[in-house]
Amino acid sequence: MKKIKHTCSSNNKAFGLALQALVVLSKNTSRCPSSDIADYLCSEATLIRRIMAKLAQENILEVREGRDGGYRLKLPPESITFADIYLALQVEDSLGEGMLDSTGDHPWGLQMNDVFSDMVTEMKQSMLDVMKQYTIAELANGLIKRD
Repeated sequence: MKKIKHTCSSNNKAFGLALQALVVLSKNTSRCPSSDIADYLCSEATLIRRIMAKLAQENILEVREGRDGGYRLKLPPESITFADIYLALQVEDSLGEGMLDSTGDHPWGLQMNDVFSDMVTEMKQSMLDVMKQYTIAELANGLIKRD
């Protein structure tokens, strides 16, 4: 079976790849190069580096460049929540954005935009509240509850 490499740069896929990359890093005590992470995730190293750069900017990762370089968690995996990753990557909310984009600048559209804005804000907060309950350590250890 041929491995398919994930190359899509959509923020939603980036979130999933970031979670998986952090699990890989949580299992390693030494630095891990982006090429190794990319191979493990069947992805492209350049995509992984872009994702990891955002996580490094938010002090989630430690980065060393050069021949002996790579990535290492800066924080314990027990303290990194899915919400931390979501916020670091500034993942787009396609449903919420789609709802807001569907309104116009006419009176009805403006009224609907106000209603949708409140609803989207509430949905985002609810989603973040759920994401705060899950950590990289739980994902790495397979401890996330499944119904």
